[in-house]
Amino acid sequence: MGSPRHHTLSGKIVADAMRRGINRLGVDSTISSAISILIKYKIGGLLVTDGDRNPVGVVSKTNLIGAYYAALPLDSPLEHVMTSPPLFCGSREPLEQALEQMKEHRIYRIYVHDSGSGSVVGALAYPDIVGMLYEFCSRCPKSIFRKGAGSENIERARVADCMTKEIKYVSSNSMMHQALEELSRHHIGAILVRDESGRGVGVISKTDLILAYNHGVPLDTPATEVMSAPVRSCSKGDMLEEAIRLMIFSDVHRLFVEDSDAGQIIGVFSLTDAAMNRSGSCQACVASRIQLASQE
Repeated sequence: MGSPRHHTLSGKIVADAMRRGINRLGVDSTISSAISILIKYKIGGLLVTDGDRNPVGVVSKTNLIGAYYAALPLDSPLEHVMTSPPLFCGSREPLEQALEQMKEHRIYRIYVHDSGSGSVVGALAYPDIVGMLYEFCSRCPKSIFRKGAGSENIERARVADCMTKEIKYVSSNSMMHQALEELSRHHIGAILVRDESGRGVGVISKTDLILAYNHGVPLDTPATEVMSAPVRSCSKGDMLEEAIRLMIFSDVHRLFVEDSDAGQIIGVFSLTDAAMNRSGSCQACVASRIQLASQE
């Protein structure tokens, strides 16, 4: 019987990667207050608690754009839109065990309780895993960002090796509700906006939509009025470390992938894709992958 395969996350526990700051609101808090916190702290979800501060649910950007589509007033309480109950893992649990739980339940984040006291101590999401793995890889002597490392004969992974090839898009003459419907239908975090020639002119994300919701923008507003532009992109030939570094330091969750020869966008590379490929560019890292859920 062969020995267990070793990989980057071997021996890591949830506490090694989790985010310790927890954003919470009470069940009576409003949708508008939730949007304000998600935008201020650049997070995708928050914990909802009852009058005794016991966790009773989670409100994510997905919940909020659902409320937007349903035309719920911004002063509606969070108990009307939250997902309940919240899912937890232990701070001392193996990190891979927590990831399997996230995959099984098709969630983007899981909350963490102290393995001893049971109190809530943090949250774990795919970007947290990528941040930990990127830090690990950047310290490696074989990192492409270290002097002389690029001259070594090492097979390195490129963006084209792990990007998502299927691109979801709406046309530039679409209405905002059509973008929202496409995001919900395909369970994705952002969608490309293309003009009549097929050129990407902008991106509409869940963040763009909840901001529009909070400002009272009607859903029949043209998509071009709420999209973010220009399109953040990378080349299919870029090494994973380069693309991940760009996302981390630009504070974006995805890059659209360009084929410079064809002059068009051919895919999208997200932080979830990076986590699925263990973050590093070396072939040794790519050889043992984690199959993570791709929802955001």
